[in-house]
Parts: sequence; structure tokens; C-alpha cells
Amino acid sequence: MEHNSDDLRIVLHAPTAAALARARSNATNLRKNSPQTTVRIVVNSEAVEAALDVPDSSSDALTLVCPNTLAKIGREARAPFTVLPEGAVLALARRQREGWCYVRA
Repeated sequence: MEHNSDDLRIVLHAPTAAALARARSNATNLRKNSPQTTVRIVVNSEAVEAALDVPDSSSDALTLVCPNTLAKIGREARAPFTVLPEGAVLALARRQREGWCYVRA
């Protein structure tokens, strides 16, 4: 079964600072080259601190933050970030089950 790009949903997983940089670049390129594609960035582990410390106005609203990592490092994520209702690993698994394409940045 073929899908058109209108319903393509991509979740970029960034667990490191370097992966976050790649995910942000990927998200920018996806939005430019395929504006109808839905893209989200899920950050956990060291990427959470990197996201909080180095804001990116073009991708922060697309970024979903792991609450487990936030608790571990004693930080809060403010808008435009969205804190996931569950850990990043579980959230990623659920999205894949819902048909999202997983890409490790």
C-alpha cells in the first residue's frame, strides 16, 4: 500500500547533543522540502540538556522532551518544548505502533 507524503509522519530520536544538532537540521530540511510531512524530535539523555541550553526557534516547538531525563537532571522544560507524558523510549515505541517512521538522528 502506497501512501502519499501528505500523511507521512516522522519522529527523529536524539539522545545526544550531536544527534540533536542532526535532528534539528533534518527537521528544517524536511519542513522545507516536504512541508506536508509531520515531523517531531524526541530528546532524551544528554540531548535534553543540550536542547534546553541552546534554544532553536525553528525546531523547539517540534521537540518532545523526556520527563525521566528532566527529573534526573533536575530541570524543567518550558514552552515551546512539550514534555512527554511518559518516558522517551515508551513514547517512541507507541508512535511507531501508530505508524510514525522512526529515524535515529
